[in-house]
Amino acid sequence: MFKKTPKKRMEEFRELNWDPITSYTDYSKPTHIACTTRIDPKVALTTLRNIIQSSNDQELKQNFPQDDKSLNKFLNARKLNVDSAFKLIHNYYWYRKKNATIFRNMTIENCDIKDCIRSCLPGVLPSKDRKGRCVLLFLANNWDCTYGLISIYRTLLFTLEYLLEDVHNQSNGFVVIVDWTEFSFRKTSHFGPSILKLIVEGLQNCFPARFKGVHFLGQPWYVEAALMAIKPFLNEKIKDRIYMHGNNLSVLHEHVHKDVLPAELGGERPSYNPEQWLKTVENGQKII
Repeated sequence: MFKKTPKKRMEEFRELNWDPITSYTDYSKPTHIACTTRIDPKVALTTLRNIIQSSNDQELKQNFPQDDKSLNKFLNARKLNVDSAFKLIHNYYWYRKKNATIFRNMTIENCDIKDCIRSCLPGVLPSKDRKGRCVLLFLANNWDCTYGLISIYRTLLFTLEYLLEDVHNQSNGFVVIVDWTEFSFRKTSHFGPSILKLIVEGLQNCFPARFKGVHFLGQPWYVEAALMAIKPFLNEKIKDRIYMHGNNLSVLHEHVHKDVLPAELGGERPSYNPEQWLKTVENGQKII
C-alpha cells in the first residue's frame, strides 16, 4: 500500500470515470435567452433567474434557492457570465446531491470540523492580502490521521461557504498556502485516487469559489508525485495557478506579502493561532 509508484498512481487515476458533471442529470438551458456575455449585474441576476425557471431540470428549478443573495454568489464566481453561472449552479446542486454524506451536518458544532480547524486544516489568516483576497493556510504535518482526508475536505468546504457570505470574497477570491514541511510518506497512503477525484471535481467544477493561487511549501517528492497524478485532470487555469516553492519563502513573498503572513512562513505577523479563527467562526464574525 505504501509502495505505489507515481506511474501506478497515475494508472489508477486514468481508470476512474472522469466524465463531466453533466452526466448527473439532464442539463439544458433555454436557447432563446442570450447569456454568453458579461452584462449589467441587475440584468445578469434577472437573466439567470429566468434561465433556471425555463430549465428542463425540474428538480433544480424547484429546489435551488433563487433569492438575490444565492444567485449573486454564483454570478460573482463567474464574473457575471450568466451561462457559466448557470452551469456552476447545476454542477453545485447535483454534486451535493450525489455526495450528500459529505455535506451532512456540516456545521461548526461538528467534532471533525472543529478538530480540523484546530489543526489548521485549514486555517484562515486574520488579514487579507494586498489584493483583498482571503488567505487559507494548511499545515499539512498537523494531520495525525485520526480523522480522514474527507474530514479535511468537509472543513475546507465549510470554511469556503462561511467566507463566501461576504460578497468581496466572492469577487476577489482566495489564495491557498499548503506547508508540507515534515509531512511523512506514510500519510500519502490516504491520498486514494477516488477521494482526490472527488475533491478535484468538487472544487474545480462544482463550487462558487475563485482560487487565485495555490502555493506549496516544503513539498517532498512524494507529494509532487501525487500532484503529477492529479495534474492531467486539472483545467489550464488551475494548473497555471499552482506554485511549488519548496523551501524558498522569498518566492512565496512575491505572491503573498510578508505583512499578512505568520512568522513560521517568514512573515511579519505572530505565529498562526487556529483558536483565533475558530472563535471567529463560532461568533459569526467576518475577516476585515
